[in-house]
Amino acid sequence: MKDASANNSAAPGPLTASGPSASPSWNILKKCLLVDGALVIIMALLAFIFSDTHGVISVLFGSLLVIAFFGLSLLVGHLFSKRMPEAVMGIFVMTYFVKVVGFAAVMFALGTPAWLNKPWFAGAAVVAVLAWQATEIAIFIKQRFLLFDESAVVASPRGEVSDGSEKKDPPHV
Repeated sequence: MKDASANNSAAPGPLTASGPSASPSWNILKKCLLVDGALVIIMALLAFIFSDTHGVISVLFGSLLVIAFFGLSLLVGHLFSKRMPEAVMGIFVMTYFVKVVGFAAVMFALGTPAWLNKPWFAGAAVVAVLAWQATEIAIFIKQRFLLFDESAVVASPRGEVSDGSEKKDPPHV
């Protein structure tokens, strides 16, 4: 007896292998901005309800500062992954250094303005960091990376797969 429902679930033709994600850094950046943007709106509304305009401005400043510095490395990674893929890890390290030094420079240069509501600023920054990191990790583990060049793999007439690097013995006469 044949299961008639199996026909609808089977693929109509041969399956093809999917390639790597088109732009991993850009995908991660977009989703992180979406999640953090939604949280910024929620935190700003909460600050408006439970505080004053200084609380709202502090929430916006704290979370947007985090978003700007975290988004910097993903944006730079996206821009350089196409041009110099071999240098992306070094560029990520450099942008991390820029983020740490830049964040500290902004905080020291700004000091503590009179309008800054410290609890709302710190809370918004912590929530933005945690949400950004959680989203970045969740999206990163779903990305596909091409580990080797499949076009370099050549099948022999006997069906054996090789990368074409083996030396062939000369024919014996």
